[in-house]
Amino acid sequence: MRPYYITTAIPYVNAAPHLGHALEFVQADVLARHRRLRGYPVRFLSGTDDNALKNVIAARNARIPVADYVASAADRFEVLQTRLELSCDDYIRTSSDTRHRRGVEFLWQRCVDSGDFYQHTYEGLHCIGCEQFYEAESLAAGLCPEHGTAPERVTETNWFFRLSRYGRQIKAVIESEALTINPPQKRNEVLALIDAGLKDFSVSRPSARADGWGIPVPSDPSQVIYVWWDALTNYITALGVDQDGDDYRYWWCGDGERVHIIGKGITRFHAVYWIGLLLSAGRPLPTTIHVHDYVNAGGTKLSKSTGNVVDPTMLIDEFGINALRWWMTREVPLLGDTEFTTARLVQAYNNDLANGLGNLANRTLTLLHKHYNGQLHPADKPATGPRWSSLELETACAELPSKIDTALQTADFRSATGHLIASVDVANQLLNAAEPWKEVRTLDADPRRTHRLLSTVARACRTIATELTPFCPTGAAILIRQLGVGNRVEAPEPVFARLP
Repeated sequence: MRPYYITTAIPYVNAAPHLGHALEFVQADVLARHRRLRGYPVRFLSGTDDNALKNVIAARNARIPVADYVASAADRFEVLQTRLELSCDDYIRTSSDTRHRRGVEFLWQRCVDSGDFYQHTYEGLHCIGCEQFYEAESLAAGLCPEHGTAPERVTETNWFFRLSRYGRQIKAVIESEALTINPPQKRNEVLALIDAGLKDFSVSRPSARADGWGIPVPSDPSQVIYVWWDALTNYITALGVDQDGDDYRYWWCGDGERVHIIGKGITRFHAVYWIGLLLSAGRPLPTTIHVHDYVNAGGTKLSKSTGNVVDPTMLIDEFGINALRWWMTREVPLLGDTEFTTARLVQAYNNDLANGLGNLANRTLTLLHKHYNGQLHPADKPATGPRWSSLELETACAELPSKIDTALQTADFRSATGHLIASVDVANQLLNAAEPWKEVRTLDADPRRTHRLLSTVARACRTIATELTPFCPTGAAILIRQLGVGNRVEAPEPVFARLP
């Protein structure tokens, strides 16, 4: 099978991680786990963006050395990886990983060789939050549209990258779907941006302004490489692009999928700047960019800079990892921002996992142990009764994997989990129609029919639990163990306890 390489954006570490970061990490993890479940070779990369000017400012405010501040702050993001049960294969810190600096310098030289750098004195409006220059007409009442803060007017002499040279090529790879941007609405936004005309952009900052923090521009130590140019390269510096080794050639240069998961605020950097950089350096392009919208609280985007944050670790402590991961995959749509409340988190978990799948598995296993010693009836034919049949359930479970495959191909997590819960609903409706808890107490009932029915539902639960694994790995693993293998199931224990 084709290799599947998936990455998250690497976040700034100037403040603690919030629920918006957790959303992206979990989405990428679901896609990685799903492909592994299907037998694909998978590599999942995440990390931290350490070289931002905002990290320098945060360290100044904290009155500690930048390196010490960044190391401590980055630790919080790496700890979150464990709390969210991410299955990362690699984790890169751009300030301390030797692979990164070597790779950045290598790629910079490739762009020098292409003649795509020149020096230019520039005056513009710079938002530290975005690490981006804005045109005045792009601001909302004079404020950054992302952070709601007034950009600083800056005059600098920097190195610029000839992005304008690559507009036609970038548009061609998007229109040909050599690069897929998903969902289509985000693709159209990128094409409109290209059609408006691409401008060259600054790819360095004065070293003095950054207190010397960052990767120096090769042959010009008075400048450090602009954080976005630096950060974007992590996707291939982590593979050893400068060494042209086995990892780089297998995961980035072959016929596999190269997938980025990003938030909508950084689409321009990934779908335009990054593509231009790769074209200049003569490197292969990513194959897919999945763009997610924001998580809001109180109608406002979660943001470290504004202090409007929801701490994912506190949610895990209070509600459990299954509830948090389920909300992020069940309630967040493919398109549009999502309002977070704890009430919605609890409702989604209770409705789908506690009352739905958990109750289904518990009552099925209870009856199998009470009346059939935990043994399953051979799967010889469908279970049928006077007013019910198991055929719909068996069909639903047979089709479930392919439906989830289709949904996750476009990172439609809500549809994928919807298919999963639809199968749970079919199974619960079947039990409610057949009422096996009554049948086993009726003298003239056919015990083989009831046994066959419960066994069919137990096997359906095995399929559902397996398909749940990418979304809720801990809960799914416990359920899979109880559902057993072959013709034997284990005694039931509550897996998805109802939340108050």
